[in-house]
Amino acid sequence: MKHYTTPEKDRVPFIQKAAFGAGNLVNNLLPGALGVFMFFLLTAFGMDPFLAGLLGGLPRIFDAITDPIMGYISDNTTSRFGRRRPYIFIGAILSGVLFAVLWQLNPENSQLYNFWYFLILSLVYLIGNTMFSTPLIGLGYEMTSDYNERTRLMASSQMVGQIAWMIVPWFWVLIADPDLFESQAVGVRQLSIIVGAICMFLGVLPAIFIKEVDQTHLENRAKITFKTMFSNLKDLFNGIKQISKNKQFVKLCGATFLVFNGFQMVASFSYFIIVFYMFKGNYGDAGHWPAWFSTISAVATAFLVIPIINWMANKVGKRKAFIYATAISIVGYLLKWWGFSPTNPWLIFIPVPLMSFGIGGLFTLMMSMTADVCDLDELENGMPRKEGTFGAIYWWMVKLGQALALVLGGLVLKLVGFESNESIQTADTIINLRIADIVIPAVTAALAIWVMWEYDLDEKRAREIKLELIKRRGSLN
Repeated sequence: MKHYTTPEKDRVPFIQKAAFGAGNLVNNLLPGALGVFMFFLLTAFGMDPFLAGLLGGLPRIFDAITDPIMGYISDNTTSRFGRRRPYIFIGAILSGVLFAVLWQLNPENSQLYNFWYFLILSLVYLIGNTMFSTPLIGLGYEMTSDYNERTRLMASSQMVGQIAWMIVPWFWVLIADPDLFESQAVGVRQLSIIVGAICMFLGVLPAIFIKEVDQTHLENRAKITFKTMFSNLKDLFNGIKQISKNKQFVKLCGATFLVFNGFQMVASFSYFIIVFYMFKGNYGDAGHWPAWFSTISAVATAFLVIPIINWMANKVGKRKAFIYATAISIVGYLLKWWGFSPTNPWLIFIPVPLMSFGIGGLFTLMMSMTADVCDLDELENGMPRKEGTFGAIYWWMVKLGQALALVLGGLVLKLVGFESNESIQTADTIINLRIADIVIPAVTAALAIWVMWEYDLDEKRAREIKLELIKRRGSLN
């Protein structure tokens, strides 16, 4: 295919890209902070490990239910402010306020009180967060109808989103620093207010600065009222059924499940290997090395990997870019065997740029390709467009897989003989832990390449679909 130049009308202005990136930063910062803060339920507030596990798992089940419902509501909303922006604005405020309120726990309260306080507030917080994040994702899918501009948009938003992962690892250090906070509990309470305020400010920017598509061309939207609740649920299930038959979308979900959750399953292993292999179980000597490892990974992803992914996608197409990026990440995983060296800690940063191609390429390309799939769905099934529902199902699958990865990661630690209460691990445990840290994400990445090998919604087909849709209902820009 000859070189194609994106028309000016299909280009997303810088201010809108920046606003969408700010929203994506919030979408990363809130769950990242939540994951760190959850650890302090044990150490700062004395929560029983089993109860803490319930507090981590039960809200995820609730989240899995609310995501598709919010996606459907967003797809079918009719208002003069748009079908996404009102929810994003209100959801951003609720997310920030409720995140701060969620962590106003006191270790002097009874364990039962803190358990029910946190559980109930978690469910309320998730409603606000779902109201923000699900319409935001749907909005991103529809900001441009151009095949290449979609990748550029997702690349820029992922670059901004990586700032969260440069910051989050240092929450461990800040909260535990006695020079900053008189106790870990005080650190959690005060830092949660700061995080909530930042997320409120950044979260409303997409609602203020991003322009939605032309509402006049969006036909067949259902009425959302209490009277139509049961018919709405039936309509939602029918939409989910249609989406599940979309072979290209299923491939995107399958590849994401494999790459992301293979990575997530061993995400904590690097920390353990640094402490117990490189520094012989001495947390003092390990110091800030684990935090720096995570931060440098995010920096490499944002400023090196994602720009390269964007360039690759425009040169060879999104499918090939995904395959190349995922293959490069496998090389990075293999290099960890030599990079995690007790004699030279600086070598841990050698695999980082290559490993970062896995996650950096994944969400940049998958979100762009999901936008293409939304066009295919409209071509095959007609209106209404279902960006919100597609986004909700995609991220529901990610969250479900993440929960499974956390369980399986704990199982792997048990199988390799890791003892969390021991400062010195056996030689066999360390070797098996290092092998698992490499083999698991490398194998799942290879399987993801296999899943995407026959993905055929390429640039030529995407442009044909776009032209057909414009003939059918006019341009949405």
